[in-house]
Amino acid sequence: MSEVILKVNDLKTYFNTDDGIVKAVDGVSFELEKGEMLGIVGESGSGKSVTNLSLMKLIPSPPGKIMSGTAMLDGVDIFKMNDNEIRKLRGNRIGMIFQDPMTSLNPFLRISTQMIETIMLHQDKDKSAARARAVEMLEMVGIPNPSKRINDYPHQFSGGMRQRVMIAMALSCDPEILIADEPTSALDVTIQAQIIEVMQELCRKLNTAVIMITHDLGVVAGICDKVCVMYAGRIVEKGSNDEIFKDPKHPYTQGLIKSVPRLDRPSKGRLYSIEGQPPNVIDLPECCPFHPRCEKAMDKCRNTYPPLKVFGKGREVSCWLYEGEK
Repeated sequence: MSEVILKVNDLKTYFNTDDGIVKAVDGVSFELEKGEMLGIVGESGSGKSVTNLSLMKLIPSPPGKIMSGTAMLDGVDIFKMNDNEIRKLRGNRIGMIFQDPMTSLNPFLRISTQMIETIMLHQDKDKSAARARAVEMLEMVGIPNPSKRINDYPHQFSGGMRQRVMIAMALSCDPEILIADEPTSALDVTIQAQIIEVMQELCRKLNTAVIMITHDLGVVAGICDKVCVMYAGRIVEKGSNDEIFKDPKHPYTQGLIKSVPRLDRPSKGRLYSIEGQPPNVIDLPECCPFHPRCEKAMDKCRNTYPPLKVFGKGREVSCWLYEGEK
């Protein structure tokens, strides 16, 4: 039996702006099992990063606020934790790899200072033991001569090496969950493959569950067990990797998959693209937000938000196309 380590239910995170209330995340629910890799995909502005920043309680307030919802980690609601409890949680039980490693690492501090401080804070180790652990983690992520390179500054590393340092730092305290926010977006294709391979190997070795936030459907298809597709702050489709890529049901998911170049099929001219732009999530009307871009839109799509249709365990779609279907 799989063990559910994190259960998020009806998460809503809004931002108050001069123009109105931005519903960045509007009722997101999902489960994460131990050792599982969950991919969250969608266009920019769909709410992927805000969802996971909410789980770490890193939403700037004001203007942001977690309006409702629960995030149960081993029976404890993360959103009800006080500042001291959430500080112990970050890095220790939930690690995070941020999108840009250069802005995540302090350019004025050596790598040793940044890694050792994290390990000493969360693992109750002295400085020498923390340094040994930091060197061990740098070696695990494939950084050559780690006992020497640990004394370098971030600018002395390449982009791929800095990302490896971020992975080493995030996993140095053996977290139960790792959140990876676009961990390969700033890297070239060869380095991307190396970073993904490192993450997979380490997470298998440490049995760490991973939430992978990405635009790259190729990465998701290759490494993730389950997939959540987000649009306008909500999950419009979720299911196993095979179900999503072999039988995508939501028109948005179908469009995302069709827009990916395929090497196993002959070229048929210009690459497919979804027409239009993502909606403005300020005061969004209670209808399907994808209907202006959808080739299969019906009248009811323009008036009412579609209910969630369950097709099996973990297989859910929010679309009027499947109304009344068993």
